[in-house]
Amino acid sequence: MSKNRLLGLISAMAMVPALAGAAEEEITYANQVSRIIQDNCQICHQPGQIGPMSFTNYEEVRPWAPLIRMRVLDREMPPYQYDHDIGVQELKNDWRMSDEDVNTIVAWVDAGSPMGNLEELPSAKQYPTIGEWRLAEELGEPDHIIQSSKWDVPAAGQDLWWEPEVPTGITESRCIKAVETLPSAAAHGSTHHANSHFLTQNEDGEWETFGRLSEYAYGKLGEKVPEGACRTAPADSRVGWSIHYYPDGNAVADDQVTVGIWYHDEEDNFDEEASYPQDLRLYALDGGGDYLIPPHGKLMTQGYHSFDHPTRIDSWQPHLHLRGVAMTMEVFDPATGRKEVLSQASNWNAGWNHSHTYEDGFQPLIPAGATIILTSWFDNTANNPRNPDPDQWVGAGQRTTDEMSHAWIAVTHLDDEGYEQLLAERKDAEDRTVATSGGAR
Repeated sequence: MSKNRLLGLISAMAMVPALAGAAEEEITYANQVSRIIQDNCQICHQPGQIGPMSFTNYEEVRPWAPLIRMRVLDREMPPYQYDHDIGVQELKNDWRMSDEDVNTIVAWVDAGSPMGNLEELPSAKQYPTIGEWRLAEELGEPDHIIQSSKWDVPAAGQDLWWEPEVPTGITESRCIKAVETLPSAAAHGSTHHANSHFLTQNEDGEWETFGRLSEYAYGKLGEKVPEGACRTAPADSRVGWSIHYYPDGNAVADDQVTVGIWYHDEEDNFDEEASYPQDLRLYALDGGGDYLIPPHGKLMTQGYHSFDHPTRIDSWQPHLHLRGVAMTMEVFDPATGRKEVLSQASNWNAGWNHSHTYEDGFQPLIPAGATIILTSWFDNTANNPRNPDPDQWVGAGQRTTDEMSHAWIAVTHLDDEGYEQLLAERKDAEDRTVATSGGAR
Protein backbone atom coordinates (compact mmCIF):
# COMPACT_ATOMS: atom_id res chain seq x y z
CA MET A 1 0.00 0.00 0.00
CA SER A 2 1.38 3.42 -0.94
CA LYS A 3 2.15 5.97 1.74
CA ASN A 4 -0.46 8.43 0.41
CA ARG A 5 -3.18 5.77 0.35
CA LEU A 6 -2.31 4.70 3.89
CA LEU A 7 -2.49 8.28 5.13
CA GLY A 8 -5.85 8.68 3.38
CA LEU A 9 -7.21 5.55 5.03
CA ILE A 10 -6.05 6.72 8.46
CA SER A 11 -7.64 10.12 7.88
CA ALA A 12 -10.95 8.54 6.80
CA MET A 13 -10.98 6.28 9.86
CA ALA A 14 -10.36 9.27 12.10
CA MET A 15 -13.41 11.02 10.66
CA VAL A 16 -15.82 8.19 11.54
CA PRO A 17 -16.40 9.25 15.20
CA ALA A 18 -16.80 12.86 14.12
CA LEU A 19 -19.38 11.93 11.50
CA ALA A 20 -21.20 9.78 14.01
CA GLY A 21 -21.28 12.71 16.43
CA ALA A 22 -22.57 15.01 13.71
CA ALA A 23 -25.36 12.56 12.94
CA GLU A 24 -26.34 12.49 16.61
CA GLU A 25 -26.48 16.29 16.63
CA GLU A 26 -28.79 16.64 13.64
CA ILE A 27 -30.76 19.85 13.93
CA THR A 28 -34.51 19.25 13.80
CA TYR A 29 -37.61 21.21 14.61
CA ALA A 30 -38.37 18.93 17.54
CA ASN A 31 -35.02 19.00 19.30
CA GLN A 32 -33.87 22.61 18.80
CA VAL A 33 -35.79 24.87 16.42
CA SER A 34 -39.14 24.59 18.23
CA ARG A 35 -37.55 25.97 21.40
CA ILE A 36 -35.98 28.88 19.50
CA ILE A 37 -39.36 29.67 17.94
CA GLN A 38 -40.99 29.53 21.37
CA ASP A 39 -38.44 31.86 22.96
CA ASN A 40 -38.22 34.38 20.13
CA CYS A 41 -41.28 34.27 17.86
CA GLN A 42 -44.45 32.86 19.37
CA ILE A 43 -45.21 35.82 21.62
CA CYS A 44 -46.29 37.65 18.44
CA HIS A 45 -46.86 34.74 16.01
CA GLN A 46 -49.90 33.05 17.54
CA PRO A 47 -53.67 33.36 17.11
CA GLY A 48 -54.97 36.69 18.39
CA GLN A 49 -51.58 38.40 18.36
CA ILE A 50 -50.00 40.91 15.97
CA GLY A 51 -47.92 38.47 13.91
CA PRO A 52 -49.38 37.99 10.40
CA MET A 53 -49.01 34.20 10.66
CA SER A 54 -49.02 31.67 13.51
CA PHE A 55 -45.93 29.65 14.50
CA THR A 56 -47.32 27.39 17.23
CA ASN A 57 -46.45 24.05 15.62
CA TYR A 58 -44.37 22.45 12.88
CA GLU A 59 -47.19 22.46 10.33
CA GLU A 60 -47.49 26.24 10.71
CA VAL A 61 -43.76 26.94 10.74
CA ARG A 62 -42.59 24.68 7.90
CA PRO A 63 -44.11 26.65 4.94
CA TRP A 64 -42.46 29.84 6.22
CA ALA A 65 -39.03 28.31 6.90
CA PRO A 66 -37.19 30.06 4.00
CA LEU A 67 -38.67 33.45 5.00
CA ILE A 68 -37.80 32.86 8.66
CA ARG A 69 -34.23 32.07 7.59
CA MET A 70 -33.98 35.32 5.65
CA ARG A 71 -35.52 37.49 8.36
CA VAL A 72 -33.37 36.21 11.24
CA LEU A 73 -30.21 36.29 9.11
CA ASP A 74 -30.93 39.93 8.18
CA ARG A 75 -31.68 40.69 11.87
CA GLU A 76 -35.14 41.98 10.97
CA MET A 77 -36.75 39.42 13.26
CA PRO A 78 -37.15 39.36 16.17
CA PRO A 79 -37.78 43.11 15.78
CA TYR A 80 -35.20 44.79 18.00
CA GLN A 81 -33.20 47.55 16.36
CA TYR A 82 -30.02 47.62 18.41
CA ASP A 83 -26.59 46.91 16.95
CA HIS A 84 -24.75 43.78 18.08
CA ASP A 85 -21.21 45.04 17.62
CA ILE A 86 -21.08 48.57 19.06
CA GLY A 87 -21.96 50.24 22.33
CA VAL A 88 -23.24 48.71 25.57
CA GLN A 89 -24.46 45.18 24.90
CA GLU A 90 -25.85 44.27 28.32
CA LEU A 91 -29.59 45.00 28.08
CA LYS A 92 -32.69 43.99 30.02
CA ASN A 93 -35.52 42.31 28.07
CA ASP A 94 -33.23 42.02 25.05
CA TRP A 95 -35.17 40.63 22.08
CA ARG A 96 -32.11 40.05 19.90
CA MET A 97 -31.56 36.45 18.82
CA SER A 98 -28.14 34.99 19.62
CA ASP A 99 -25.70 34.14 16.84
CA GLU A 100 -25.96 30.49 17.89
CA ASP A 101 -29.74 30.47 17.47
CA VAL A 102 -29.53 32.27 14.11
CA ASN A 103 -26.99 29.73 12.87
CA THR A 104 -29.21 26.90 14.08
CA ILE A 105 -32.21 28.24 12.15
CA VAL A 106 -30.10 28.68 9.00
CA ALA A 107 -28.64 25.16 9.24
CA TRP A 108 -32.09 23.65 9.84
CA VAL A 109 -33.63 25.34 6.79
CA ASP A 110 -30.62 24.48 4.60
CA ALA A 111 -31.02 20.82 5.66
CA GLY A 112 -34.63 20.76 4.42
CA SER A 113 -36.37 21.76 7.69
CA PRO A 114 -36.71 18.24 9.14
CA MET A 115 -39.33 17.56 11.82
CA GLY A 116 -37.36 15.07 13.92
CA ASN A 117 -38.56 12.96 16.83
CA LEU A 118 -42.01 14.05 18.07
CA GLU A 119 -41.12 12.93 21.60
CA GLU A 120 -38.48 15.68 21.78
CA LEU A 121 -40.99 18.52 21.32
CA PRO A 122 -41.25 20.95 24.27
CA SER A 123 -44.48 21.60 26.14
CA ALA A 124 -46.62 24.44 24.83
CA LYS A 125 -46.03 27.87 26.41
CA GLN A 126 -48.58 30.48 27.41
CA TYR A 127 -48.03 34.12 26.46
CA PRO A 128 -49.87 37.35 27.25
CA THR A 129 -52.33 38.28 24.55
CA ILE A 130 -53.10 41.75 23.23
CA GLY A 131 -54.63 43.74 26.07
CA GLU A 132 -52.74 41.89 28.83
CA TRP A 133 -49.77 43.19 30.85
CA ARG A 134 -46.54 41.82 29.39
CA LEU A 135 -44.53 42.71 32.51
CA ALA A 136 -46.95 40.76 34.70
CA GLU A 137 -45.14 37.45 34.13
CA GLU A 138 -42.06 38.94 35.79
CA LEU A 139 -43.57 41.46 38.23
CA GLY A 140 -47.12 40.29 38.83
CA GLU A 141 -50.14 42.52 38.29
CA PRO A 142 -49.58 46.30 38.55
CA ASP A 143 -49.87 47.96 41.96
CA HIS A 144 -51.79 50.89 40.50
CA ILE A 145 -53.75 51.49 37.29
CA ILE A 146 -54.72 54.79 35.63
CA GLN A 147 -56.98 55.06 32.56
CA SER A 148 -57.49 57.85 30.08
CA SER A 149 -60.94 59.32 29.49
CA LYS A 150 -63.04 57.56 26.86
CA TRP A 151 -62.63 58.50 23.20
CA ASP A 152 -64.33 57.29 20.01
CA VAL A 153 -61.74 56.20 17.45
CA PRO A 154 -63.10 56.36 13.86
CA ALA A 155 -62.40 53.64 11.33
CA ALA A 156 -60.84 56.04 8.82
CA GLY A 157 -59.36 59.51 8.66
CA GLN A 158 -56.20 61.44 9.44
CA ASP A 159 -54.05 61.53 12.57
CA LEU A 160 -56.00 62.34 15.73
CA TRP A 161 -54.90 63.44 19.19
CA TRP A 162 -56.75 62.97 22.47
CA GLU A 163 -55.35 64.92 25.44
CA PRO A 164 -57.50 64.49 28.55
CA GLU A 165 -56.47 64.99 32.18
CA VAL A 166 -57.57 62.47 34.82
CA PRO A 167 -57.03 62.06 38.58
CA THR A 168 -54.49 59.38 39.50
CA GLY A 169 -56.01 58.18 42.75
CA ILE A 170 -52.48 58.09 44.25
CA THR A 171 -52.80 58.92 47.96
CA GLU A 172 -49.11 58.87 48.95
CA SER A 173 -45.93 59.52 47.00
CA ARG A 174 -44.11 56.35 45.96
CA CYS A 175 -41.05 55.36 43.91
CA ILE A 176 -41.87 53.67 40.61
CA LYS A 177 -40.24 50.30 39.92
CA ALA A 178 -41.71 49.76 36.47
CA VAL A 179 -44.40 51.17 34.23
CA GLU A 180 -46.21 49.81 31.19
CA THR A 181 -48.71 51.57 28.94
CA LEU A 182 -51.40 49.33 27.49
CA PRO A 183 -53.59 50.28 24.52
CA SER A 184 -56.91 48.50 24.36
CA ALA A 185 -57.06 45.26 22.41
CA ALA A 186 -59.58 46.81 20.00
CA ALA A 187 -57.49 49.91 19.25
CA HIS A 188 -54.07 48.33 19.50
CA GLY A 189 -53.41 48.84 15.80
CA SER A 190 -54.49 52.48 15.74
CA THR A 191 -52.76 53.70 18.92
CA HIS A 192 -49.59 55.20 17.48
CA HIS A 193 -48.32 56.56 20.79
CA ALA A 194 -49.60 57.44 24.25
CA ASN A 195 -47.53 59.77 26.41
CA SER A 196 -48.43 60.54 30.01
CA HIS A 197 -47.14 63.03 32.57
CA PHE A 198 -47.94 63.89 36.18
CA LEU A 199 -49.53 67.19 37.19
CA THR A 200 -49.47 68.58 40.74
CA GLN A 201 -50.96 71.72 42.26
CA ASN A 202 -48.80 74.68 43.19
CA GLU A 203 -49.38 77.05 46.12
CA ASP A 204 -52.03 78.92 44.12
CA GLY A 205 -53.93 75.74 43.34
CA GLU A 206 -52.87 75.73 39.69
CA TRP A 207 -51.99 72.43 38.04
CA GLU A 208 -48.37 72.27 36.82
CA THR A 209 -46.32 69.58 35.12
CA PHE A 210 -44.45 67.52 37.70
CA GLY A 211 -42.63 65.06 35.45
CA ARG A 212 -43.04 62.30 32.89
CA LEU A 213 -44.91 59.17 33.89
CA SER A 214 -44.34 57.13 30.76
CA GLU A 215 -43.99 57.15 27.00
CA TYR A 216 -45.56 54.54 24.78
CA ALA A 217 -45.04 54.03 21.07
CA TYR A 218 -46.15 51.07 18.98
CA GLY A 219 -44.24 47.91 19.87
CA LYS A 220 -42.83 49.12 23.20
CA LEU A 221 -42.75 46.79 26.21
CA GLY A 222 -42.39 49.24 29.11
CA GLU A 223 -39.84 50.88 31.35
CA LYS A 224 -37.96 49.75 34.45
CA VAL A 225 -36.36 51.97 37.08
CA PRO A 226 -33.25 50.44 38.71
CA GLU A 227 -32.68 50.21 42.43
CA GLY A 228 -31.19 53.33 43.97
CA ALA A 229 -33.16 55.57 41.59
CA CYS A 230 -36.62 57.02 42.17
CA ARG A 231 -39.07 58.16 39.50
CA THR A 232 -41.70 59.63 41.78
CA ALA A 233 -45.42 59.02 41.52
CA PRO A 234 -46.70 62.05 43.47
CA ALA A 235 -49.67 61.97 45.81
CA ASP A 236 -52.88 63.84 44.97
CA SER A 237 -51.80 64.21 41.36
CA ARG A 238 -53.39 64.13 37.94
CA VAL A 239 -52.17 62.56 34.70
CA GLY A 240 -52.15 64.48 31.45
CA TRP A 241 -52.37 62.29 28.37
CA SER A 242 -51.25 62.88 24.79
CA ILE A 243 -52.64 59.98 22.78
CA HIS A 244 -51.98 59.85 19.05
CA TYR A 245 -54.43 57.71 17.09
CA TYR A 246 -54.00 56.79 13.43
CA PRO A 247 -57.20 55.07 12.21
CA ASP A 248 -56.55 51.57 10.88
CA GLY A 249 -59.98 50.61 9.53
CA ASN A 250 -61.48 49.54 12.86
CA ALA A 251 -63.89 51.89 14.63
CA VAL A 252 -63.61 51.69 18.43
CA ALA A 253 -66.17 53.32 20.71
CA ASP A 254 -65.24 54.56 24.19
CA ASP A 255 -61.60 53.61 23.81
CA GLN A 256 -59.27 53.97 26.79
CA VAL A 257 -55.51 53.66 27.19
CA THR A 258 -54.30 52.25 30.51
CA VAL A 259 -51.01 52.73 32.32
CA GLY A 260 -49.89 50.25 34.99
CA ILE A 261 -47.45 51.18 37.75
CA TRP A 262 -45.36 48.82 39.84
CA TYR A 263 -43.86 50.36 43.00
CA HIS A 264 -40.61 49.59 44.76
CA ASP A 265 -41.37 47.67 47.96
CA GLU A 266 -41.70 49.85 51.05
CA GLU A 267 -40.36 47.06 53.26
CA ASP A 268 -37.04 47.40 51.43
CA ASN A 269 -36.81 50.95 52.83
CA PHE A 270 -36.83 52.25 49.28
CA ASP A 271 -37.97 55.81 49.66
CA GLU A 272 -37.73 58.99 47.68
CA GLU A 273 -35.35 60.81 50.01
CA ALA A 274 -32.85 57.93 50.18
CA SER A 275 -32.63 57.57 46.39
CA TYR A 276 -31.29 59.60 43.52
CA PRO A 277 -34.01 61.17 41.35
CA GLN A 278 -34.63 59.68 37.93
CA ASP A 279 -36.62 61.23 35.12
CA LEU A 280 -37.60 60.35 31.57
CA ARG A 281 -37.31 63.15 29.04
CA LEU A 282 -37.44 63.78 25.33
CA TYR A 283 -34.06 64.94 24.00
CA ALA A 284 -34.24 66.51 20.52
CA LEU A 285 -31.67 66.05 17.76
CA ASP A 286 -32.69 68.81 15.44
CA GLY A 287 -32.48 72.13 17.25
CA GLY A 288 -36.22 72.69 17.22
CA GLY A 289 -37.45 70.61 14.31
CA ASP A 290 -36.83 73.12 11.53
CA TYR A 291 -35.73 70.91 8.65
CA LEU A 292 -36.89 69.50 5.33
CA ILE A 293 -35.84 66.30 3.60
CA PRO A 294 -35.94 66.82 -0.19
CA PRO A 295 -37.54 64.30 -2.56
CA HIS A 296 -35.13 61.43 -3.26
CA GLY A 297 -32.77 62.96 -0.72
CA LYS A 298 -31.12 62.12 2.58
CA LEU A 299 -30.52 64.02 5.80
CA MET A 300 -28.54 63.80 9.03
CA THR A 301 -29.61 65.66 12.17
CA GLN A 302 -27.62 66.07 15.36
CA GLY A 303 -28.32 67.35 18.86
CA TYR A 304 -26.32 67.88 22.03
CA HIS A 305 -27.04 67.97 25.75
CA SER A 306 -24.81 68.49 28.79
CA PHE A 307 -25.46 68.30 32.52
CA ASP A 308 -23.74 70.38 35.20
CA HIS A 309 -23.71 67.33 37.49
CA PRO A 310 -22.80 63.65 37.01
CA THR A 311 -25.52 61.37 35.70
CA ARG A 312 -26.26 57.75 34.88
CA ILE A 313 -28.16 56.81 31.72
CA ASP A 314 -30.62 54.02 32.52
CA SER A 315 -32.34 53.61 29.15
CA TRP A 316 -32.33 54.94 25.59
CA GLN A 317 -35.29 54.91 23.22
CA PRO A 318 -34.75 56.38 19.73
CA HIS A 319 -37.78 57.73 17.91
CA LEU A 320 -38.01 58.33 14.16
CA HIS A 321 -40.77 57.88 11.60
CA LEU A 322 -40.93 56.28 8.15
CA ARG A 323 -37.87 57.95 6.57
CA GLY A 324 -35.67 57.37 9.60
CA VAL A 325 -33.06 54.64 9.19
CA ALA A 326 -30.55 54.93 12.06
CA MET A 327 -29.58 56.70 15.29
CA THR A 328 -26.57 56.75 17.60
CA MET A 329 -25.96 58.07 21.09
CA GLU A 330 -22.41 59.12 21.96
CA VAL A 331 -20.76 60.91 24.85
CA PHE A 332 -17.88 63.38 24.57
CA ASP A 333 -15.84 64.22 27.67
CA PRO A 334 -13.95 67.52 27.21
CA ALA A 335 -11.76 66.71 30.22
CA THR A 336 -10.19 63.75 28.41
CA GLY A 337 -10.99 64.54 24.77
CA ARG A 338 -12.50 61.09 24.45
CA LYS A 339 -15.68 60.31 22.48
CA GLU A 340 -17.47 56.99 22.90
CA VAL A 341 -20.49 55.41 21.20
CA LEU A 342 -22.92 54.28 23.89
CA SER A 343 -25.67 52.81 21.72
CA GLN A 344 -26.59 52.49 18.07
CA ALA A 345 -29.57 51.32 16.05
CA SER A 346 -28.71 50.90 12.36
CA ASN A 347 -31.87 49.21 11.11
CA TRP A 348 -34.65 51.45 12.36
CA ASN A 349 -38.25 50.32 11.93
CA ALA A 350 -41.01 52.73 12.98
CA GLY A 351 -43.30 49.77 13.65
CA TRP A 352 -41.26 48.77 16.70
CA ASN A 353 -40.27 51.19 19.44
CA HIS A 354 -38.09 49.79 22.21
CA SER A 355 -36.78 51.34 25.38
CA HIS A 356 -33.29 49.84 25.54
CA THR A 357 -32.78 49.42 29.27
CA TYR A 358 -29.21 48.79 30.36
CA GLU A 359 -28.46 45.99 32.80
CA ASP A 360 -27.60 47.02 36.35
CA GLY A 361 -23.90 47.79 36.58
CA PHE A 362 -23.60 48.54 32.85
CA GLN A 363 -25.52 51.81 32.61
CA PRO A 364 -23.30 54.55 31.11
CA LEU A 365 -21.91 56.90 33.76
CA ILE A 366 -21.57 60.46 32.49
CA PRO A 367 -19.25 62.93 34.29
CA ALA A 368 -20.37 66.49 34.91
CA GLY A 369 -19.80 68.69 31.86
CA ALA A 370 -19.67 65.83 29.36
CA THR A 371 -21.84 66.13 26.26
CA ILE A 372 -24.36 63.58 25.03
CA ILE A 373 -24.41 63.57 21.21
CA LEU A 374 -27.45 62.22 19.38
CA THR A 375 -27.19 61.67 15.62
CA SER A 376 -29.98 60.54 13.31
CA TRP A 377 -30.11 59.62 9.62
CA PHE A 378 -33.03 59.78 7.17
CA ASP A 379 -33.47 58.25 3.72
CA ASN A 380 -36.24 59.70 1.53
CA THR A 381 -35.25 57.69 -1.54
CA ALA A 382 -36.83 54.65 -3.17
CA ASN A 383 -34.06 52.55 -1.61
CA ASN A 384 -35.78 52.90 1.76
CA PRO A 385 -38.33 50.04 1.78
CA ARG A 386 -40.50 51.82 4.39
CA ASN A 387 -40.70 55.10 2.48
CA PRO A 388 -44.34 55.64 1.39
CA ASP A 389 -43.53 58.26 -1.27
CA PRO A 390 -40.00 59.41 -2.20
CA ASP A 391 -41.44 62.22 -4.38
CA GLN A 392 -42.59 64.19 -1.32
CA TRP A 393 -40.82 66.91 0.66
CA VAL A 394 -40.80 65.72 4.28
CA GLY A 395 -40.60 68.06 7.25
CA ALA A 396 -40.66 67.69 11.01
CA GLY A 397 -44.11 67.25 12.49
CA GLN A 398 -46.53 65.22 14.56
CA ARG A 399 -48.17 63.17 11.80
CA THR A 400 -46.98 59.67 10.95
CA THR A 401 -46.04 60.87 7.45
CA ASP A 402 -43.95 63.73 8.92
CA GLU A 403 -40.62 63.08 10.57
CA MET A 404 -39.28 63.17 14.10
CA SER A 405 -35.76 62.97 15.44
CA HIS A 406 -35.53 62.60 19.17
CA ALA A 407 -34.73 60.08 21.87
CA TRP A 408 -36.43 59.33 25.16
CA ILE A 409 -33.69 58.93 27.76
CA ALA A 410 -34.12 57.90 31.41
CA VAL A 411 -31.49 59.71 33.48
CA THR A 412 -30.55 59.27 37.14
CA HIS A 413 -29.19 62.53 38.53
CA LEU A 414 -26.20 61.90 40.81
CA ASP A 415 -24.01 63.97 43.08
CA ASP A 416 -20.21 63.70 43.18
CA GLU A 417 -20.29 61.20 46.05
CA GLY A 418 -22.77 58.91 44.31
CA TYR A 419 -20.88 59.12 41.02
CA GLU A 420 -17.56 58.17 42.65
CA GLN A 421 -19.22 55.33 44.53
CA LEU A 422 -20.66 53.85 41.32
CA LEU A 423 -17.26 54.17 39.61
CA ALA A 424 -15.62 52.32 42.52
CA GLU A 425 -18.24 49.56 42.38
CA ARG A 426 -17.64 49.14 38.64
CA LYS A 427 -13.88 48.89 39.19
CA ASP A 428 -14.32 46.31 41.97
CA ALA A 429 -16.57 44.23 39.71
CA GLU A 430 -14.06 44.41 36.86
CA ASP A 431 -11.19 43.44 39.20
CA ARG A 432 -13.15 40.43 40.46
CA THR A 433 -13.90 39.36 36.90
CA VAL A 434 -10.24 39.60 35.92
CA ALA A 435 -9.18 37.69 39.03
CA THR A 436 -11.72 34.94 38.38
CA SER A 437 -10.68 34.65 34.75
CA GLY A 438 -7.04 34.50 35.74
CA GLY A 439 -7.73 31.78 38.27
CA ALA A 440 -9.60 29.74 35.67
CA ARG A 441 -6.52 29.71 33.49
